Amino acid sequence: MKSQQQEKRYLLECCVDSPESALAAARGGADRLELCAGLIIGGITPTMALYEKVKELTSLPVHVLIRPRFGDFLYTAEERDIICREIRAFAEAGADGVVIGSLLPDGTLDTDSMGRFLDNARGMSVTLHRAFDMCADPTGAWERASRLGVDSILTSGQASSCREGLPLLRKLSELSASGGPDILAGGGIDEDTVRDLLARTSVRSFHMSGKTVHNSGMTYRNPSVSMGLPGMSEYQIWRTDEKTVRSVKALLNAAAVHPDC
Repeated sequence: MKSQQQEKRYLLECCVDSPESALAAARGGADRLELCAGLIIGGITPTMALYEKVKELTSLPVHVLIRPRFGDFLYTAEERDIICREIRAFAEAGADGVVIGSLLPDGTLDTDSMGRFLDNARGMSVTLHRAFDMCADPTGAWERASRLGVDSILTSGQASSCREGLPLLRKLSELSASGGPDILAGGGIDEDTVRDLLARTSVRSFHMSGKTVHNSGMTYRNPSVSMGLPGMSEYQIWRTDEKTVRSVKALLNAAAVHPDC
């Protein structure tokens, strides 16, 4: 029989952008939430009201995405100031961690900005988000993040999904095994992908949205006006699916008890 401590060596984080998704993730067995807004555009900084509501509804640790806009990770001085202010605000609100990232024009990690962000994090856990996947040299970025004291790196292995990025995920997880940032595998995470990662890498932390598309309850729809992004309907709502989260969590629980299966 494995000890309780041993059975908790796998981590499942769910990325959510609504109270409904946060509740579904909690019911499905998620260990932690990454909270953002606008998941459909890759996630941006959530409002404080959303953070407070999620904390009211769940007891899970919450890591807050700090990303002031959609697009690349080359930030202006004004945007960097906003990021620092947001980090301090969520630190004061009691957030467990922040999820951040900044790059230089040549695709290297912006260590000066990252160092400033970490200084403002005030002891919170810090995850380098998928700006890492846009780095020119992932090994060099991992080493810089390690020197900065980053706790974890969210990555798909610089591919469109973790399954395609598995070779790099294997390499990074081997680097992390001897110390440095934990590798948080995210991008197309589902039960089958987790099974592959468990079998072929030493990754032990997983990040998923488990999203499903729900039809809007609007009965009147003006066909002449679109408020959504091109090719995306405002009458479709993305939410985390409790069953999808539960299936991944069950797999991780089974792997913790029977690691050789």
